[in-house]
Amino acid sequence: MNNLVSYKSENDYVLITLNNGKANAISHEVIEGLNKALDKANEEKKPVIITGTPGIFSGGFDLKVMKASPESALELVTKGSKLALKMLSFPLPIIVACNGHAIAKGAFLLLCADYRIGSEGDFKIGLNEVMIGMTMHHAGIAIAKSRLSEVYLNRSVVNAEIYNPKDAIKAGFLDTIVVEDLLIPTATNIAGMFNQLNKKAHAETKLKVRKPHLDNLAKAIELDLREAITLNT
Repeated sequence: MNNLVSYKSENDYVLITLNNGKANAISHEVIEGLNKALDKANEEKKPVIITGTPGIFSGGFDLKVMKASPESALELVTKGSKLALKMLSFPLPIIVACNGHAIAKGAFLLLCADYRIGSEGDFKIGLNEVMIGMTMHHAGIAIAKSRLSEVYLNRSVVNAEIYNPKDAIKAGFLDTIVVEDLLIPTATNIAGMFNQLNKKAHAETKLKVRKPHLDNLAKAIELDLREAITLNT
């Protein structure tokens, strides 16, 4: 898709790999690459596996962009929120093979997938926005509400609690963890399981189950934009 997001089509699935430096940061280019990759996967009608690089799935939004200006930060966050909406309503199954750390937007990507597999190890997973002085945006809260229980919603969003992979399962960021060597093989097995489903029934049922959350997320994106415009006028 571009030099930061690769796309590989296999018989029964497509593999999308993020590769943007040490933190695997989510930049404009990464979001553009992910959008194009998802569109191509939709054309191929295959389950999607999204993964990162050894030790890091993603450390979140590109800090250089976030610190450049309020307008720059808003543009990137808005694109990220719209990507989340696209993933949560994507007609085909999305599996995330989380190679290691998944912080902030990296953790939000986990919350947007249908199945999440993590690597065992000394890795950090969670939403650190409040910890680093950022008030959580409405879209982030909407995404978290759609996938986390009330207890872990508060611990994760309000308290910025960070989890190891085992505890990330309890919190709702992961579904299972495996040793690193089994990460992609397990993801391909899950893709095989998804291929047993009726694609039309899966897509329609997903939209029915998630409709309230998708509606709330769409409204939250607009609210974030309105609040930002108000603050800057």
